[in-house]
Amino acid sequence: MAGKVLSLLPPSLLAAVGLVGLLLLCVPTRDVRELPALKYGIVLDAGSSHTSMFIYKWPADKENDTGIVGQHSSCDVRGGGISSYADNPSRAGQSLVECLDQALQAVPKERHVGTPLYLGATAGMRLLNLTSPEASANVLAAVTQTLTQYPFDFRGAHILSGQDEGVFGWVTANYLLENFIKYGWVGRWFRPRKGTLGAMDLGGASTQITFETASPAEDPASEVQLRLYGQHYRVYTHSFLCYGRDQVLRRLLAGALQTHGFHPCWPRGYSNQVLLGDVYESPCTAAQRPQAFNSSTRVSLSGTSDPALCRSLIMGLFNFSSCRFSRCSFNGIFQPPVAGNFIGFSAFFYTMDFLRTVMGLPVATLQQLEAAVATVCNQTWSELQARAPGERARLPDYCAGAMFVQQLLSRGYGFHERAFGGVTFQKKAGDTAVGWALGYMLNLTNLIPAEPPALRKGTDLGAWLVLVLLFAAMLLAALVLLLRRARSAKPSSAI
Repeated sequence: MAGKVLSLLPPSLLAAVGLVGLLLLCVPTRDVRELPALKYGIVLDAGSSHTSMFIYKWPADKENDTGIVGQHSSCDVRGGGISSYADNPSRAGQSLVECLDQALQAVPKERHVGTPLYLGATAGMRLLNLTSPEASANVLAAVTQTLTQYPFDFRGAHILSGQDEGVFGWVTANYLLENFIKYGWVGRWFRPRKGTLGAMDLGGASTQITFETASPAEDPASEVQLRLYGQHYRVYTHSFLCYGRDQVLRRLLAGALQTHGFHPCWPRGYSNQVLLGDVYESPCTAAQRPQAFNSSTRVSLSGTSDPALCRSLIMGLFNFSSCRFSRCSFNGIFQPPVAGNFIGFSAFFYTMDFLRTVMGLPVATLQQLEAAVATVCNQTWSELQARAPGERARLPDYCAGAMFVQQLLSRGYGFHERAFGGVTFQKKAGDTAVGWALGYMLNLTNLIPAEPPALRKGTDLGAWLVLVLLFAAMLLAALVLLLRRARSAKPSSAI
């Protein structure tokens, strides 16, 4: 009898296993979404005065083909912008090494190969490309050689157009202020109903204004259409080369040398030796350049703290005399009327912050801004130094910078008192710097294939518990059978 039982045991076990397998196949399953991995992207913002590196990260699965991107970390490159190495291009590449080494540590090693790396050069390199295309190409080749030595996915070093710089700055500002998409408290992404805001960037060599507009632009060159998070946007944008802070200061120097022999925007009691080569080497001062001059000659220039003459000098930078469109900003450039709220960043922020925090002057209205500028431009050198002892290097130029910002906003862009009330000046939004780099990264994530989220088969908790109990019962039954078989075998062993 025992032999019969033993002979039936193997087929019984096989039948049990088959039955369990059929039960498992019949149990309903559902797809369980794993948490998405993170992707990383690196953007080098090669500006006219310095280079900054920004590392961004976003989930591998995306929202409507645009990554939910946030800033992971940043690094400021030591030294000047890459355009300043025109005479020694190899140093342009070498200057990036310290920040790139930092990126090796900031991005997980397993993500290095798949992390795109971009370098975007702005107005400083646009100017160098105008004066010496060969030098510009050599600088880009040098930085490319350095960037390709790193294990990241290098996608190129390019000179951005002024239009790109303006549009990407607009994208950055609106993204950070959650005007495109917002993560709700219910745990879902949704599009807020508020509109976008305009963006104004003041760099070292150019300035940009960008804002959404309902009607087509009279000048097609100033219109860009975008698709972000499933929505279409029509924006007006224009970049004014040679109207960045550094180049404006250089043009004012040239004008002061030419017209006055003194500098009305510098504070009284301040003087400096001006190297003519530094003043006239830029294409922005080509129209003011004397026919013959010695670039190594130094000329002594003194300040006079004269707001009226300073304003006159600055107004000479703008041309309001001709416009072939229904309306223009300046220099014959079409611009629709400014509408809605705006954000000013980069040198706009630093200028206004100096007036508010260092000088303690109100700048909430155009009238207050005009009065604040007049106050700064009336200060003597000793009075300014007493106000801001830690800013001696930039202190002589704050009058000119503030006067230019005030004239650019009120006369150039046409902000009236009510419109100016909708302008804020910010350096950051949250923990992220406002500038073109994040917008550039957001745009480029559309070109990076989305990783489909990993799916695993899972079971409902109730079905899983039933299976556990079933397997436990089978094991218990098997143990009972084995014990009974062992007991029944003992008497036969004794005989």
